[in-house]
Amino acid sequence: MLFWILAALLTLGACLAILLPAARARQAVPADSEFDLTVYRDQLAELERDVARGVIGREEAEQARAEIGRRILRLEGEGAAVSRSAPSSLGRTLATMAVLSIPLASWGIYAATGSPHLPGQPLAARLDKNPSDSSIEELVARAEAHLRENPGDGRGWEVLAPIYYRMGRSPEAVNAYRNAMKLLGETAQREIGLGEAIAAAAGGTITTDAQEAFERALALEPGHPRARFLLAAALAQEGRDSEAAAALSALEHDLPVDSPWLQPVARALADLGATKPPGPTQDDVEAAGLISDKERAEMVDEMVAGLDRRLREAPDDVEGWQRLVRSYVVLGRHDAAADALARGVEALGAESEAAAGLLAFAAESGVTLKE
Repeated sequence: MLFWILAALLTLGACLAILLPAARARQAVPADSEFDLTVYRDQLAELERDVARGVIGREEAEQARAEIGRRILRLEGEGAAVSRSAPSSLGRTLATMAVLSIPLASWGIYAATGSPHLPGQPLAARLDKNPSDSSIEELVARAEAHLRENPGDGRGWEVLAPIYYRMGRSPEAVNAYRNAMKLLGETAQREIGLGEAIAAAAGGTITTDAQEAFERALALEPGHPRARFLLAAALAQEGRDSEAAAALSALEHDLPVDSPWLQPVARALADLGATKPPGPTQDDVEAAGLISDKERAEMVDEMVAGLDRRLREAPDDVEGWQRLVRSYVVLGRHDAAADALARGVEALGAESEAAAGLLAFAAESGVTLKE
């Protein structure tokens, strides 16, 4: 109730501040003719002084005196001073209605569409709500309040960092990623997130700091497709198109047949002009039904066979063995996947950490060594 009383008093004060000056009649002010009369009277006095000094003849003085007198009479007939008209009653009424209509309309709209019956909701009360009933801004404010009290919560910084990034708050995202890595350690994903946030803060330019973050991610997780893609994009931004195309082509060659990165890489290569000779693309051929399912399956088999041949020549590629196992699983060739797993373990060394990682990877896809 106190709020409404204060709002009404403030509204009344604002309206009176506008209406009172408009309702008050303006005081009479001298008209322009009064200033002219003063000038003419001064001219008459100066004329009399000239006559007394003998500067001007009496005949000329009489003519000048007559001319000045005519001008004075004409001005006095119009009125030496006029009172400028005060605002008419109609004008005052219209002004009053215009001023009063604004608060009346505002109050009416709020009463119809607002929620005046709801109690006030301070920020602290909103932050105590069930998270499922909170907006993203309230959730972020809650996380920020938590981190102010617990700045050593690395997990909190890690959760908040990508949210900042998606909200367009890039500088805060950079700070959050740095705090997360300081508390939790460096990982490829955190370094990539940091690099992307740095680039976003720079207006989309992949700066030196961003490139270094992507390179650290690649060192932590060799072959990471996102890091490789972003480093190729950095080369393209620097105008090094041939190097960017080479990096993207190498990435495309290393990706498994079911990788979601194949299409982005293909589009990037097309943007760089590193496309194949004119002719229908593979997608065009499939869309037009120009090849049969059998031919398409043979094409995929050839790609997987190419990866298999490359691994026979360079068997120390852990990620290559993982891609080969996964490719055979996707194709439904589980015996071939088990065989690839056995050859990979043998090539990497049965007791090596790399072989153990390959076994764990294969087990997630349901592939194990045969007895």
